Amino acid sequence: MLNNRILRWLPLGVAMVLGTSAAVVHANVPKGWFLAGSRPEEFESGVDPEQMYQAQASAFLKSKQTSVDGFGTLMQRVTAERYKGKRIRLSGLVKSQDVVGWAGLWMRVDQGKGAVAFDNMQDRSIKGTTAWRHYDVILDAPKDATGASFGILLAGTGEVWLSNTNFDVVGNDVPITGLGDSKVPKAPVNLDFTE
Repeated sequence: MLNNRILRWLPLGVAMVLGTSAAVVHANVPKGWFLAGSRPEEFESGVDPEQMYQAQASAFLKSKQTSVDGFGTLMQRVTAERYKGKRIRLSGLVKSQDVVGWAGLWMRVDQGKGAVAFDNMQDRSIKGTTAWRHYDVILDAPKDATGASFGILLAGTGEVWLSNTNFDVVGNDVPITGLGDSKVPKAPVNLDFTE
């Protein structure tokens, strides 16, 4: 099981699996995507014709309030059929404006009702105002994986744009970025706090 620091920011597909409440909003989001999170009603999303990257459309995720205690995410959920036993990557270009809190791409791989791999970029998050930049989230999907959820999240206020998004299989030579079987210890470590 993943630690509480990570569980705190799990997107909707994850929160629903774990039994916590999180509403789903289907307002003006791009086709195939949905708006979710711990406070989805405090966010809006859509396609922004003013913010393109090399003629590619971008979607935005923006807080509606001046203060938000929680997060929103623009996301998708897919079955794991095509990805079982493979290393998968979510990549895209992200631009941010006035992000107070943090933002990031995220992905979770499920096995039944539990998460087996997760990365939300919290340890390398997007903050403040940034130009377009490429980001990757890479995880392993075990042979008995049942699904994958992914998207962009915004914890707090501000706005982010996502463009040139890809979800693909990569080789095992590409290192994973988040928590998965290869990064989770097999036994407890440093129980006496001497390290």
